[in-house]
Amino acid sequence: MLTFAREHLTVAVVLFLGPVASWAQTTSPGGVGGATQYVITQSQGTSVLQPQNPFSGSVPAGKAAPGVLPLSLKTAIDRGLRQNLGLLLTDEGIPSARGQWWKALSELLPNLTTSTSVSAEQINLRTVGFNAQALSALGVNIPSVVGPFGVFDTRAYVTQSIFNWRSIQQTRSDAQQIRAARYSYKDARELVVFAVTSAYLLTIADGARVDTSIAQRDTAQALFQQASDQLKAGTTAAIDVLRAQVELQAREQQLIAARNDLAKQKIALGRVIGLPTDQAFVLTDKATYQPQPPISLDEGLKRAYAARADYQSALAHVRAAALARKAAVAGYYPSISSAVNYGDIGLNPGNSHGTLDATAALNIPIFQGGRVHGEVLQAEAALRQSEELLENLRAQIDQDVRNALLDLQSASDQVEVARSSVDLANQTLQQARDRFSAGVTDNIEVVQAQQSVASANDSLISSLYSYNVSRIGLARAIGNAEAGLPEYLKGK
Repeated sequence: MLTFAREHLTVAVVLFLGPVASWAQTTSPGGVGGATQYVITQSQGTSVLQPQNPFSGSVPAGKAAPGVLPLSLKTAIDRGLRQNLGLLLTDEGIPSARGQWWKALSELLPNLTTSTSVSAEQINLRTVGFNAQALSALGVNIPSVVGPFGVFDTRAYVTQSIFNWRSIQQTRSDAQQIRAARYSYKDARELVVFAVTSAYLLTIADGARVDTSIAQRDTAQALFQQASDQLKAGTTAAIDVLRAQVELQAREQQLIAARNDLAKQKIALGRVIGLPTDQAFVLTDKATYQPQPPISLDEGLKRAYAARADYQSALAHVRAAALARKAAVAGYYPSISSAVNYGDIGLNPGNSHGTLDATAALNIPIFQGGRVHGEVLQAEAALRQSEELLENLRAQIDQDVRNALLDLQSASDQVEVARSSVDLANQTLQQARDRFSAGVTDNIEVVQAQQSVASANDSLISSLYSYNVSRIGLARAIGNAEAGLPEYLKGK
């Protein structure tokens, strides 16, 4: 049953990860706690090694604290929000988008540069068409080679775009990209809350499985001892002892596997929240059944479309693509610019004079070899893709909310059934032990009852885990995972 729970967590993280980490190529099939896989991507001509699922990793902070660290769910989430690799990488998208915006804005702001030069020159007048021989016939002797002489020139250059509709629209488009990056970061925080909570709950479930395995092992030990005592008393057959011994060893194997799963899951949880790899910790919270306040489908969808940060990011991407198309079309439009330079030029700094050059230019594109047409086609394709992705995400949100509501109801019903099954299985085991003690039957019924108890306990653990994950999954589906966390923690 817990294998199913792990698969449930993997599928959930895969579904929720897609709209967030747009920089990643694919999601790791291992989900949270799975083996991290890497891909090589190209960024501005540089090869970058990136994990396929960065939300399963982190940047460990500091060294391991001495002793055993008590770890609550709130503390784990706070650590995840500081150290989770997926969130840290998504955060870098904001300054990147701001850098692109500043590059576009620079086309509209004044550009000021200065230069100062000191040079020595010698000029051959014949190379510029000066006929010294003709002047010599008139009695004027001018050498054909002048110099060397010094030239000093210092000046400032100012250029300013007076009107460039293309740059204006591109700046607006990049401003929307900043909004999209901020929403992506917010959505990444939602995913970290969901991922950390799911990993924490799965660790609790593995711990509960260890506890039940110990109890089942102890029960099997007691039944083996009971069968051995009855064999010595001559009230039971040797096969009953062998059967009890086989059952005892099966429960010991189950306990070994459960402890191994718990140890691995604690490592995975530490990786998600950025604990040092050698940090020992113990969970302080337990998973309980807390009824979820009812929410209708219409209300859930309304809240999701208003609050989901990935949806708001997609809307910003559409607006950015629409403005980028306008910027591309503006390549056909005239633009007005101005340029001014003022300086001081002469033979040397003490023998110079100021100069000024001011121009205003109207630039009218006539034929640009199809460059603008190509840019418009690309911008239109990008706009259509953004709109299609938005519509797909809208449908995905509808599916997420519906699935979350169905999962929550199903998990709630399963908890009730599993609780009843545990009670019935324990009663059956007690009756089977009484019948075996009374010599009414052999211990086949006891072994079967033990197996039923083990199965019922596993089912209860998995159903409790699924219910609590469904609760946080519903909060994630409607975009309320981080904001609704205090309310969730009240009933943990």
